[in-house]
Amino acid sequence: MIGFLRGKLAFKAPPALMLDVNGVGYEVEAPMTTFYNLPAIGSEITLHTHLVVREDAHILFGFSTEADRSMFRTLIKVNGVGPKLALTILSGQSAEEFHRCIHNNDTQALVRLPGVGKKTAERLIIEMRDRLPGLSDSGGSIDSAVISDRARPVNNPKQEAISALCSLGYKPLDAGKMVQNISSAGKSCEDIIRLALQGAVR
Repeated sequence: MIGFLRGKLAFKAPPALMLDVNGVGYEVEAPMTTFYNLPAIGSEITLHTHLVVREDAHILFGFSTEADRSMFRTLIKVNGVGPKLALTILSGQSAEEFHRCIHNNDTQALVRLPGVGKKTAERLIIEMRDRLPGLSDSGGSIDSAVISDRARPVNNPKQEAISALCSLGYKPLDAGKMVQNISSAGKSCEDIIRLALQGAVR
């Protein structure tokens, strides 16, 4: 099991990023809560990781804090919740918002997330209620020291945001509607995704 990775951020395009660890590029999938905190390309970061092994692929998931990884690991233990849906949940709500949904039995807020139907929302509330108190609120933040900014040119951050939302489970038409009224002026792809997700879960 790979517990963590420390290296230079070589590439980022939500929900995927690549970490250069001593010349080896690790492809990692991460929730938007991690992307919001990422520094510039070329910076050194540390990610807490979880490896999912399938017959057709080995997929590495990365998180900026131990708390987020713990939440991810708890979510995938819920019947019917796989890694992709867990990543979507962590991208669509902060840990505090998710805790509040569980403790308030707020299925309506949960079903606004793509892939979460009423039955899944009810199952999350039932199975997560007893597991959440054991989760730590602490966790190491990304350790970064900016080395250089070699980010690839962003041609259309709004289009990249739509692609990222589709990767998180939203339908293309819905993703387009989520970002259509958001001005891209001076905003990164991550900024647009954050605003789109905030609007989607209201």
